[in-house]
Amino acid sequence: MDKHVNMVWLIAILLFSGLIYLLGPILTPFLIAAILAYIANPLVNKINGFQIKKFSPSRTLATLIVMALLLGTLLLLLLIVIPLLQKEIILLAQKLPVYFNAAKTLLEPWLLKNFGIALTVDFVQIQQILTDNWQTAGNFAKNIALGLSTHSIAIAGWLANLILIPLVLFYLLLDWNIIIEKVSHLIPRKRIAKTQLIASEVDAVLAEFLRGQLTVMLLMSVFYAAGLWLVGLELALPIGILSGLLGFIPYLGFGLGLLLGILSALLQFGNLQDLIPILIVFGLGQVIESMVLTPYLVGDRIGLHPLAVIFALMAGGQLFGFAGVLLALPVSAAIAVGFRHARTQYLQSQFYTGNHS
Repeated sequence: MDKHVNMVWLIAILLFSGLIYLLGPILTPFLIAAILAYIANPLVNKINGFQIKKFSPSRTLATLIVMALLLGTLLLLLLIVIPLLQKEIILLAQKLPVYFNAAKTLLEPWLLKNFGIALTVDFVQIQQILTDNWQTAGNFAKNIALGLSTHSIAIAGWLANLILIPLVLFYLLLDWNIIIEKVSHLIPRKRIAKTQLIASEVDAVLAEFLRGQLTVMLLMSVFYAAGLWLVGLELALPIGILSGLLGFIPYLGFGLGLLLGILSALLQFGNLQDLIPILIVFGLGQVIESMVLTPYLVGDRIGLHPLAVIFALMAGGQLFGFAGVLLALPVSAAIAVGFRHARTQYLQSQFYTGNHS
């Protein structure tokens, strides 16, 4: 009977996994909302349980407060990123002719000598075009309207996901404890103790992961901002904060920060020698993050081998895109807990010990 029940459960899990895979393209907003709900639920519980005299916030009010905090954090990131990009574009438009002239001075003799080609590009005219286009930004709304009509289906899907994430997040946070309780009632009673044990270990591992990852992000933000400030970069604070906070997506924070740092240094200093301190800051940051902070604060706590981390990130991205990358390490850590229990059970089994008495 137990074998029959186990087979039914195995088939159900396989069918559920296949369904999840097939629905992968539309699951991204639900996965992102589920991740945020798992992270934010403890804070909702604390606010919901907070009491001043006879007043205690309802679950709905606590959920709205937490969602407002999440929205505020997102707006803060946008306020950091948008002025940074705007300033970069303005500097680029101003200094682009200088770089064009330098490139012409270096390349034109070589092209004439080897290929008989002369550069006849009017760099002043290019600058004027860039300046005019930048100053006539009033046509921006018109261009957006044209883009919306051309790519209406893709943009509509993107907007639907953008609206769906907070909506799903609201209902998940509102009913999170109820959902968990209902799921626990579906677990066979003879397996409930073991399931609760594994679930508590998974929760502890994920909590360690989130705390460790948040600590790494904050420390790297401070390091990059301080390091870039010490080498004299004007945009040290926004680039440093952005590089550190985007560190939760492997290589994105480092890669984007390095690119913005190099571009800012070129626009500010104007020569290649001044790029060396920028490269040193990001090189040291990568060494500190990958060899000290992440292994100590994240990797060692979730118990994943580096090869397992790489595979998990690639598999998550392949199956679920951006949300899969976010979900890869926490899910892998949870699976690792299950494997540890399965290994213990296997080592104690008659099949392994050979004791059939």
